Amino acid sequence: MRKAVQILGVVLILQGVSGAVDHLAVQPFFGVLLNFFNRVVVPRVDLLAGHALLANLLLAAAGAVVIVAAERLPERS
Repeated sequence: MRKAVQILGVVLILQGVSGAVDHLAVQPFFGVLLNFFNRVVVPRVDLLAGHALLANLLLAAAGAVVIVAAERLPERS
């Protein structure tokens, strides 16, 4: 379970950083996967639409929090 949560955290970090790069310039690598949040979610949520860069950086920070939280999950045997 811990590995799945850590993978989710890594994906969130990658999507957040990639979305921030895409907002500032053009993201040429894995744009469909990595920019899903930036291109699909952000424009449809009015609160995030005006602050796309901040939303992407917060997504990356949330991914880091998920990874740290996964480290604290008890190990199942």
